[in-house]
Amino acid sequence: MTSGPAATGPHVLRRINATAVLNALRAADGHTATVSDLVVATGLSRPAVTRALTTLAESGIAEFAGTTEHQIGRPAQRARFRAELGHVAGIDIGPHKLHVMTADLAGTVLAERRATTPPEPTGPRLVALLRATLADVAAEAGITPTDLWSVAVGTPGIVDHDRGEVVLAPSIPGWSSLPMIAELRDWLGCPVGIENDVNLAVVAERWRGEAGDNLLFVQWGERIGTGMVIDDKPYRGASSAAGELGFIDLVTDLDDEPKPPTDGLGAFERLVGAGEILRLGVQRCERPLRDRLTGTDDIGPLFDAAAAGDPAALSVVDTIATRFARGLAVQLLIMDPQCVVVGGGVSRAGDVLFDAVRRRLGRQLLVPIDLRVSALGAGNVALGAVRMALDQVEERLTALL
Repeated sequence: MTSGPAATGPHVLRRINATAVLNALRAADGHTATVSDLVVATGLSRPAVTRALTTLAESGIAEFAGTTEHQIGRPAQRARFRAELGHVAGIDIGPHKLHVMTADLAGTVLAERRATTPPEPTGPRLVALLRATLADVAAEAGITPTDLWSVAVGTPGIVDHDRGEVVLAPSIPGWSSLPMIAELRDWLGCPVGIENDVNLAVVAERWRGEAGDNLLFVQWGERIGTGMVIDDKPYRGASSAAGELGFIDLVTDLDDEPKPPTDGLGAFERLVGAGEILRLGVQRCERPLRDRLTGTDDIGPLFDAAAAGDPAALSVVDTIATRFARGLAVQLLIMDPQCVVVGGGVSRAGDVLFDAVRRRLGRQLLVPIDLRVSALGAGNVALGAVRMALDQVEERLTALL
């Protein structure tokens, strides 16, 4: 069969140029730029850039925003990307919390809300909470959920990217059997993507953090997972199950059969996850610290006490740092990344924990490692979901040209 002629002609070239100028305008500081700035950024001629900006302005994607003052000669006219043209949402959903952000098309977060998931969360209960929270956050941003151009969801577990479904999520009963994405698409009428939560945290680090071309990101909370960037490309593995550090078994004797998990937690998560840190704190610390830790899931007071020199709290830090370094060293010896970035709830422990981890890693690795705590905080997954949603918007923006 003979294929038809490729799309060619002036209209195709104009669209290509307009897309290049749009990308440069969105990447510019403050999302505004002069024609000269855009000539440099795109490599196009000044007339081509001017025509492209006219196309973008006629499409409503950009607008001319006055002139640049305080310069010799004729003032340079500036163009602005109209980020308010549409909105996206990023969602981080897990067994204990829900975090929803709405943002404009420049990625500026306009509203966000965190919600605590109900006790013994199930898939249907989380979907109901998600819908209600998304509606609240959209209203705070001055829109309705159906105004959204795109949505992305971060979830624990293994994601089938071809089908857009969660294949396995041990921490949320019934989650993998739900047609959640299809339901959200029907409700919202826009593209809805789904990705593993740790992979989205890596997306956020590459977008707003300090990620390098070879990065290991560790999400450390009750659960532990890692995201990998190898030669500037995310690595998920053949089954999208790469990086499950939480399931490394450091406890079972080599000649014994490992026991299957019964609580949804991997062997390493039971050793160093937030739940185990809290358990050790209650077990070892004296009153009044023990009372502050009992009946809560907040491990912050434990690390505050350790930083102040409390011997019992320091003993917990010593135990957890030793265990964590042992497991992390396994992945570092195999991957050899430029740096390790740690996020998640435990990352708030600060230097009292991570200095101890660094010292122990130094004894187990062949080369030094740059270990950093994420500057993005607990919102990294939702922020990565915003970035994913923005990537899904590209087709709609291009269709306006």
